[in-house]
Amino acid sequence: MPIEQQIIELKEGLAKNNLVVFGAHCSVKYSGRAESFLEFGDRLCVIKPDKTFLVHQDAGNAPVNYMRENSMHNIIRDKEMIIISSAHAANKDFMEVAIKKMLFLSSHPLQDGQRIIIRGSEKDMSDMIYANPELIGLDFFPVSREEQTKHGFIDVLGFDNKGNLVVVECKRYRADLSAVQQLRRYVEKIKKSKGIDTVRGIVAAPNITSNAEQMLTDWGFEYRAVSPPKYHEEFDRKQRRLGDW
Repeated sequence: MPIEQQIIELKEGLAKNNLVVFGAHCSVKYSGRAESFLEFGDRLCVIKPDKTFLVHQDAGNAPVNYMRENSMHNIIRDKEMIIISSAHAANKDFMEVAIKKMLFLSSHPLQDGQRIIIRGSEKDMSDMIYANPELIGLDFFPVSREEQTKHGFIDVLGFDNKGNLVVVECKRYRADLSAVQQLRRYVEKIKKSKGIDTVRGIVAAPNITSNAEQMLTDWGFEYRAVSPPKYHEEFDRKQRRLGDW
């Protein structure tokens, strides 16, 4: 594709608020959050409909340089190169991509107004435990979630059948020493703020390291094996195994 046609397609894609994706042998200059220069190499570049501009190298998931949404992009020809100059005046960000060779170029309209729904977080765990306290024990009666303390938010706070306060610290993955230490800070804070001597501490997680479990025992705390709620089990059931082929 002639260079003039490439410039036309780039400009038309931006004017139509299309998703513009191209591979290019290019260099990148940036000034803003820091100063940087990337010598010529083959890059994947993406300009989104909101005018976010991402420059990716051939490895890793994060862009090596980027311009935020609502950036302004200007495209010119400089001899045999295409120059894309981008600016975000409010953030004082500037980037220049000099293209020696366009490897491929694609421009398409996109419509996607959906928002990602995240499930299986530690908050989901605390919600699940609050709604199903028997996961902690038949003697556990939750009274609040995200109870604020000086050291952070207690995931679930409740009482047992003896009237003792119970602090539950949820971990989505394997609980380690830091989880136990965090639980202890919460327990000590509750004791001090309420002027009481007995507060039960429980770590709820799918599993726990041996040294963390020993620390729990040493400090008089407890462990409950609880996994975060799952919403995509059907993927596991439907996924074929090698023996199915």
